[in-house]
Amino acid sequence: MIKHVVLFKLVAFDDKATKIEKLNEIKSALEGLPPKIKEIISLEVGLNVNSVEAYDIALTVGVDSMEALEIYAKHPDHMACSGIIRPVLESRSCVDFKI
Repeated sequence: MIKHVVLFKLVAFDDKATKIEKLNEIKSALEGLPPKIKEIISLEVGLNVNSVEAYDIALTVGVDSMEALEIYAKHPDHMACSGIIRPVLESRSCVDFKI
């Protein structure tokens, strides 16, 4: 099994309410992926509750193999989520490891 772990830091927003709205939109979009992408074994999305840390969202996805991860990454529904995230993304960090 491969565990795909991604951290997202969003750009600064004009107000906290707008940022929270966008965080929830991203979380909802990502959590909607498992029924659409059969390669996903597990998926978790967490919004950071620790305001002193740099990243805003953590995503973990479990898949069977690196090949399955590539299918997930190129899937149109995953690309649609990327389209929601990219306009507000400041930075991203990723680790893929074998379990």
